Amino acid sequence: MKISILPSASRDLIEGYYFYEKQAEGLGSYFIDSLYSDIDSLMISAGVHTLCFGSYLRLLSRRFPFAVYYRLEDDIAKIHAVLDCRRKPAWVRKRLAIVRPQR
Repeated sequence: MKISILPSASRDLIEGYYFYEKQAEGLGSYFIDSLYSDIDSLMISAGVHTLCFGSYLRLLSRRFPFAVYYRLEDDIAKIHAVLDCRRKPAWVRKRLAIVRPQR
């Protein structure tokens, strides 16, 4: 399985990095390393996660309260968003509607 991180998800990762780096020096780097490890696990486990908010699959991070929202297209796991699970579900729904792929 191949993995594609869309620009919207890259921005989410960068925002998470800065948030955690403000909390403690080096924590932002740990956040990025942990999330990329979770994302890399999709090479083996893509498609087994819970279906959420329409057609998005949700991978929960092991170390941080974040979720990776992705879709399977052919043999590619396309990551659309990496969002904080502490946000309201209505905000997450709205955010995922914004990153819906164009056809």
